[in-house]
Amino acid sequence: MNRNANDRYRILDRYILMKYLKTFLLAMALIIVIVITFDVSEKLDDFLGNHAPVGEIILNYYGNFIPQFVNMYSPLFIFISVIFFTSKMAGNTEVIAILGSGISYKRLLRPYMHGSIIVAIIVFLLGNFVLPTTNKGLDEFEKTYIKTIRRSYYSSLHFQPQKGVQVFAEGYDTRQHSASYFQRDTYDQDLKLVERFSAQNIQNVDSADLWDCRGVVRHTFVPEESMQRIDFSEEHLKLLPEDFDEASTNITTLSTPKLISHIKKEKLRGSGAVVQSKIELYQRLLNPLAIIIMTLIGVAISSRKTRGGIGMHLAIGISIAFGFIVFMKISTVFAINGSLMPFLSVLLPQALFGLAAAYLIKKAPK
Repeated sequence: MNRNANDRYRILDRYILMKYLKTFLLAMALIIVIVITFDVSEKLDDFLGNHAPVGEIILNYYGNFIPQFVNMYSPLFIFISVIFFTSKMAGNTEVIAILGSGISYKRLLRPYMHGSIIVAIIVFLLGNFVLPTTNKGLDEFEKTYIKTIRRSYYSSLHFQPQKGVQVFAEGYDTRQHSASYFQRDTYDQDLKLVERFSAQNIQNVDSADLWDCRGVVRHTFVPEESMQRIDFSEEHLKLLPEDFDEASTNITTLSTPKLISHIKKEKLRGSGAVVQSKIELYQRLLNPLAIIIMTLIGVAISSRKTRGGIGMHLAIGISIAFGFIVFMKISTVFAINGSLMPFLSVLLPQALFGLAAAYLIKKAPK
């Protein structure tokens, strides 16, 4: 009897798991084809105008675009896939037959959980180990063949290149390697201001730390206060052009270990980019949970046979998915504006919809 029960469970698990994975892969493949078709029509002028080779377009652009799309929209298409095939099972009274055979609702969820964990692991590996590399290739392609006009000027820079030093600049030109209205404040261990060096303009001389400085004012506070004005001087500022160019760093191209190092460096610099970098890190770590949550919500909604059938389930499911996406965007905006911690901005939508999933599973007909 136990052997027959185990065989029945294995058949059920294999049946639902195969439906889960096949429906998801088919839905994702179809939408990727549609998205690529529209993207080609939109960017065709850029490809032709900038003489992008066909091989580069296929391999370096769309070959790198597909992993990014899969990683970003997997929770949504898992959700739609679960609703689609589970509604069909419910409409064909398969769910009623399964439950009527003595299999509990909790046991019915097991293959769904197995499938969601498989996809979540794949998405986690994509986001943390594959996407940084593919995003780098995608970024290079876009700079070469699509976004050919590159940003060369950054304004209102403020960072800490090393401990006890604060740097301010009204603007920085990446082409000329020059900063306007530059100021460097140096502090001692007690955070007491030791020196303030300012210049109307500085320009890098040899890509090292030597800079041509014009309109210099050197204000010293220790051991006694003094001020010196110089029209022009060459100064070793212990700054490199790359220190000013951190604002152009594309954090999506950094591997997770490098992203963690980047966050530590930006904290030291006192940069406002820390929040965005933290959000990127926490999204990589926590977003795979959305696949499990969306699976549970999808099963709870679609396992009941209703008069509206698949159409009604899809309408409810898309509304919930839309709410989830909007909530994630809103929480991210609050984090960027400083009203919410970056970790909470990523965790809060997951936790709220996780509770919703637990409630819907509890209330689902069994």
